[in-house]
Amino acid sequence: MIYNDLVNILKDTDRIISTENINRDYFTDGLKRIYGEADVLVFPVNTEEVSCVLKYAYKSNIKVTPRGSGTGLVGGTVPTERGIILDLSKMNKIINLDKSTFTVEVESGVVLNQLQQYVENEGLFYPPDPGEKTATIGGNISTNAGGMRAVKYGVTRDYVRKLEVVLANGTILNLGGDTIKNSSGLDLKDLFIGSEGTLGVITKAFLKVIPKPKKSISAIIAFDALELGIESVNRIINENINATAIEFMEKKVIENTERYLNLKFPCSSGNSYLLLTFDGETDSEIELNSNKAKEVSAKSGAVDFILLKDKEEINNTWQIRGALVKAVEVISEEEPVDIVVPIDKIVEFIDFTKILEEKYKIQVVSFGHAGDGNIHLCVVRNGIEESLWREKSHKLLKELYCKCYELNGVTSGEHGIGISKKEYFLRNTSNKNIEYMREIKKVFDDKFILNNNKVYIQ
Repeated sequence: MIYNDLVNILKDTDRIISTENINRDYFTDGLKRIYGEADVLVFPVNTEEVSCVLKYAYKSNIKVTPRGSGTGLVGGTVPTERGIILDLSKMNKIINLDKSTFTVEVESGVVLNQLQQYVENEGLFYPPDPGEKTATIGGNISTNAGGMRAVKYGVTRDYVRKLEVVLANGTILNLGGDTIKNSSGLDLKDLFIGSEGTLGVITKAFLKVIPKPKKSISAIIAFDALELGIESVNRIINENINATAIEFMEKKVIENTERYLNLKFPCSSGNSYLLLTFDGETDSEIELNSNKAKEVSAKSGAVDFILLKDKEEINNTWQIRGALVKAVEVISEEEPVDIVVPIDKIVEFIDFTKILEEKYKIQVVSFGHAGDGNIHLCVVRNGIEESLWREKSHKLLKELYCKCYELNGVTSGEHGIGISKKEYFLRNTSNKNIEYMREIKKVFDDKFILNNNKVYIQ
């Protein structure tokens, strides 16, 4: 019945797929571990069609699960209550680049690397740089994705000027403005950034871009112990070295990724590494900062410092960094974690993961964005029997998230909460805060149509 109704509304059978013909990939996310079910999969091509679908769903009390590329890692695109999957991937136009205001207007289905390449060809730069480059802009906004350049340039929220969103009842809202400053009432736009599709469906975004840096180099700093590398990060930041990215990785996860990609990491010294990027307008500017980083890291116990200037070598190195999670996933089931703690608490938190690793006899691989405290962990199954894995990994994760909040951290830095982190988020977040989140949900979606049973919704 839902299929026939939507065909009558949209007048197009090619973009409406009934449940028995839906590819199972649309029932899950990037991890392909949690699966749901749906009655219909719909591919709208413009905002008006999104509005029509939502008006119908609202009137008929049908649940709707929005999705983009489906690259998420926490079950945010899994349809838990059947209904309609609203796939926005065909809304993928870059509509306008305005160089006079440094803004670009895009539909929400535009893929991140498509946008980055487009603006860079025009001499501009879109800084947010999460590891998954095939994610859509709508998905990046819905999770407030950060990525590797956040330490210098900030996160997705810092680049969203305006949004077009469609509410659960089909109402189209335009939020934000063209101006840099805005102190004119509540900024509703910011509510939708990071809301994981629970308040409305993002259909268009007006994003800030900046002039493209003319020069860029990267550096690898090797340490015998991960703790020494992490401890050096505060010194690097305090020296005002202005690194674009400061990543940390352990040798064992790099070696695994080298095999996965058939690429060679340029450094074999030490047991852990910091990977830094410096960008700017001149060679002298970025070399000055890289030299400062070399001096500071030497005082922190670095055993090697390698400056990468060759473009292919830089690209290969960052490709290795970007594939760390996928490489672990290939050899074993793993639970990805993206906890954030204050920068000065990173070492304490990493030390705690080692205690839990020994306590539960489960491997925990560490890497992440050292410059902003965003710690990525892979809790690795390594052949543990299914029921025992579920029991032990659940206990380990409960302790991890409790420790995170004890250190004044938060559950997620950029993956979002979705389904898989919901228990830990609700357990460690004040009841009053959750109550207000749910009240805000009711204002925008009083029938709880959109992406229900996710984040803060029970």
